[in-house]
Amino acid sequence: MIFSPYTLHLRFKRQHHRGYLRFGGGQCGSRAGNCLAEKDEDDAFVTMKNRELAAFLNGFISFKRGKREGPQPAPESQLNNNMVFQKLRIALNLKAEDILAAFELAGFRLSNHELSAFFRKPSHKNYRECKDQVLRNFLLGIQLQLRPNQETTVSTS
Repeated sequence: MIFSPYTLHLRFKRQHHRGYLRFGGGQCGSRAGNCLAEKDEDDAFVTMKNRELAAFLNGFISFKRGKREGPQPAPESQLNNNMVFQKLRIALNLKAEDILAAFELAGFRLSNHELSAFFRKPSHKNYRECKDQVLRNFLLGIQLQLRPNQETTVSTS
């Protein structure tokens, strides 16, 4: 899975990225700061572990939407593309039309029914696994929305 906070136009200082991790219940060592603050093609970029990515995304949701009442969700130890897609949708407050528009920008066609299948529970009969290509195209579309005048860095193959 290819995901970098750089895609989401999060060009803050490293301490802000580490703040998302702390906000989401994660640890924030120097490794975590490096993987959050760099583009994926940079030499300093390192791959995040599932728990770090979950903590970042939980913190990103809390930052963008406000902390929820009661206990905060613990970072998941295992993530799949559907979970990442769902967390990004929540954090960015995207409706189906917004997501479909991002896919359109990336040149990827998807129907509303296909999209809703990614957000269903795995036990639902119409659940559909989100493949890497779908998440890559979503991230490309979001990157094109947030960074329209810059060269894209997400591969669509």
